[in-house]
Amino acid sequence: MTQPRRSFSIASPHRQSGMSLLEIIIVIVLIGAVLTLVGSRVLGGADRGKANLARSQIQTLAGKVENFQLDTGKLPAKLDELVTQPGGAAGWLGPYAKPAELNDPWGHPIEYRVPGTGRPFDLVSLGKDGQAGGSSYDADIVYE
Repeated sequence: MTQPRRSFSIASPHRQSGMSLLEIIIVIVLIGAVLTLVGSRVLGGADRGKANLARSQIQTLAGKVENFQLDTGKLPAKLDELVTQPGGAAGWLGPYAKPAELNDPWGHPIEYRVPGTGRPFDLVSLGKDGQAGGSSYDADIVYE
């Protein structure tokens, strides 16, 4: 018994279908939209993280200023006194902070004001732009 021959047909080039130019353009536009959305989420997340870090850093630094006051009986004249002992500061048990802790996450110096507005002192991070005022991530972050 002989087996019947099987024939395979190869589609002619006219019958093969591919993507049209319009379909390719639509796919590229969709990929671009997805990448834009993902990119904005990732980059926005970095700024959001730095703003949250600045808030906690301001609170921590305020505690260090208060520790300085408890030990010496007075507030520091400037934030550098948390790092190196000032002359005539009896009871200084520092250093209370490292030099890097005196800058916000964007690398700008944290402002220290004595007396503060309605409290003994103020600590202020000027935000991402390093300028007073602003909105969103450029807004000032103030010790409360």
